[in-house]
Amino acid sequence: MGQKVSPIGLRLGINKTWQSRWYASPREYADLVLEDMKIRKMISEFPECKNADIAQIEIIRHPQRVTIVIHTARPGVIIGVKGATIEKISTDIQKQLTKKVQIKIKEIKRADVNASLIAQNVGRQMMGRASFRKAMKQATSNAMRAGAQGIKIRLAGRLGGAEMKRSEEQKEGRVPLHTLRADIDYGVFEALTTYGKIGVKVWVYNGMNYGHEQNEDAGQLVRKPRRERPARANAAGQDGETSVEKGAENADKASRS
Repeated sequence: MGQKVSPIGLRLGINKTWQSRWYASPREYADLVLEDMKIRKMISEFPECKNADIAQIEIIRHPQRVTIVIHTARPGVIIGVKGATIEKISTDIQKQLTKKVQIKIKEIKRADVNASLIAQNVGRQMMGRASFRKAMKQATSNAMRAGAQGIKIRLAGRLGGAEMKRSEEQKEGRVPLHTLRADIDYGVFEALTTYGKIGVKVWVYNGMNYGHEQNEDAGQLVRKPRRERPARANAAGQDGETSVEKGAENADKASRS
């Protein structure tokens, strides 16, 4: 089963989370799903965002606003000079929605082990007529050097302009797809070449993950600081000493009188 389905969909609720997080009534559900698809397509088709290495777009809906979190390896390209690019993106999206739009940028610090970015990189090399074997070998070596415990890349289509379509695969390390607690990142990309489409699939194994991913949009729980017990004991001791001293002073005054 793990070899057939999407590794991310198989691990939802275990160590992966949904890209769209909101609740809606059955009547509004289909319209909101279509709206999420339009938002993601609009962001990916912006001329400024084509070379921004966007790996994921999260959408969190609140009663009064819509929060869009863009995961990218090049945040400066999306932000632009003095925030001009991100302001333009926010304005164009706001025209399509009725609620207030809030855009957040999250930088991907380890781009060499991100499956979506690896698939995009290999696909762009294929569109540039580079050798597909060299592109796969270079991507796997970079991922293993960056700290990945395993990686698998699969290409399918008319590789090298051949008449018959076929699939090629490059694997290094371990990629346990059946282990649900394994942190498997998965990415897909379609390379539009002169001789047809070439599909790129990437699996990256980053070790075991036993917990849920933290929802960054949620607030931090603030607890009241507890008082230290020794401080209470010291305060009680001081109160006892003062009461004893007052009793001794009263006894001395009575004896003198």
